[in-house]
Amino acid sequence: MDPEAFLDVANQVIKLKMFPFFDIAHSLLAALAVREDLGANAQAFSRKHPLACWLSTMLVIFAGGMVANGLLGEPILAPLKNTGQLLVGTAVWYIVFYTPFDIGYKIGKFLPIKIVASAMKEIYRAKKVYDGVGHAAKLYPNAWIIMIIIGTLKGNGAGFTKLIERLIRGAWTPTAMEFMQPSFYTKASLLASVIFVLDKKTDWISAPHALVYFGIVIFLVYFKLSSILLGIHDPFLPLENLCCAIFFGGIWDSLAKILGRGQAKDGDSKDVKKSN
Repeated sequence: MDPEAFLDVANQVIKLKMFPFFDIAHSLLAALAVREDLGANAQAFSRKHPLACWLSTMLVIFAGGMVANGLLGEPILAPLKNTGQLLVGTAVWYIVFYTPFDIGYKIGKFLPIKIVASAMKEIYRAKKVYDGVGHAAKLYPNAWIIMIIIGTLKGNGAGFTKLIERLIRGAWTPTAMEFMQPSFYTKASLLASVIFVLDKKTDWISAPHALVYFGIVIFLVYFKLSSILLGIHDPFLPLENLCCAIFFGGIWDSLAKILGRGQAKDGDSKDVKKSN
């Protein structure tokens, strides 16, 4: 593709408006995630506890903005002031849980629909990360770590509120902590936040801003579709294992075990000689 045409496409992507179509895709996948988390009891739970079902779904949909606002000292409920987004989320929630014969849920799970919605969701995620970094940069112009944290939370806030979201539904799972087992979406949002901060605050990235943004979008969409179609769920895992082995004691622990076994064998051989 011609470089100028590619740059033009990137400029068009960065100017995309999220409402209403990308919000619909985001809300659909959030509602599907809540329903799948409920498991086989999902239909019975939604009939018996519609308020808890709705609240947990809204928390998943608006989690990024709520958590980020709480950390920045802004109103936590501010993301709900957009009545249009709230109505879209509520309508999608109702369609997924309450349509006759479960038609809404089955359509949402239909593979072509899921692929399109997932691709749109990753474009939405890139926009949220970018907006989070930009908002934090206005409040704390020199605090890179705050920009990265807010960008990451905006990108995958639902991962960090899973404990509360399940608690609303009466399930207590204290081990469901994103800090202990971060998902690919958290890692990808973290990486995107770092790149956006470097692009905004340094001269290390010489590419046009629109191309950087478009590159993040392509990265997120590619690996999301790879997870659906090819089963590649976490491409960061091999790098993580290597880093843990080199920098976080993995090599030394293995070496200690090897040396410990060698010393134990030497001790056993000496005991055998003494007994003889």
